[in-house]
Amino acid sequence: MTQKLAGRTAVVVGGGQTPGATVGNGRAAALTYAREGADVLVVDRDLDSAEETAELIRKEGGTSLAHRADITVEADCESIAGAALDTYGRIDILHNNVGIVPAGRTEDLAAETWRRGFEINLTGMWLTCKAVLPHMRHRGSGTIVNISSMAGLLAGGETIAYNTSKAAVHSLTRSLAIEYAPHGVRVNCIAPGMMDTPMGVDANARAGGVSRDDVAAQRAAMVPMRRQGSGWDVARAALFLASDESAFITGVVLAVDGGFSLRAGIQ
Repeated sequence: MTQKLAGRTAVVVGGGQTPGATVGNGRAAALTYAREGADVLVVDRDLDSAEETAELIRKEGGTSLAHRADITVEADCESIAGAALDTYGRIDILHNNVGIVPAGRTEDLAAETWRRGFEINLTGMWLTCKAVLPHMRHRGSGTIVNISSMAGLLAGGETIAYNTSKAAVHSLTRSLAIEYAPHGVRVNCIAPGMMDTPMGVDANARAGGVSRDDVAAQRAAMVPMRRQGSGWDVARAALFLASDESAFITGVVLAVDGGFSLRAGIQ
């Protein structure tokens, strides 16, 4: 590795993962940041899963600590910033990876399902940013990488709450980017497409009562490159946005999707 993040601290929110055969976006990002020299605070609601990621980092010779937090609770988000500062003394990178997929068409969708989707996908992300941004502003530097979805650029009846909340993440990213640009803080977003992750494939296979291979094949067939991406593809894009290689880039929504958005007619 090139040690692009040597001497820096990265906070990866959603750094654990659901059970599955492949690596998730959050775990891949935490490992990638660590391999590039960053100290990593791995945050997840599931402390055991966060600890698994932190232990993987430590086994490779990196420095990492697991921290439990529910991002829908403002005090928990404040505890994330506090834990990073108490342990490492600084926060250079905030990586927001938490999200759920509330499903249902408008007339069948419970209001609580809609609210919960926005609470986790949008408000929680805003709360973690709110907790970390004062430190970044004071230091005059920092980068935030928000993980969204191509769904935020699409319309979908059965996933209207998911699509709409992810579109709001894009707006949140741009709004924070313009607000904090004068303070040396960059805020960008990654919109993954069809990814071979536990949440994308294994969870859908379990929910549908079908094989993992069938779900993976169906998803791959939708991508112009005829394959899914991986958590490592998202992590490498995140590394670019978190590093000095993107020092003059802020407010972008970067598609990591194998051309899926082109097929969907998104410009």
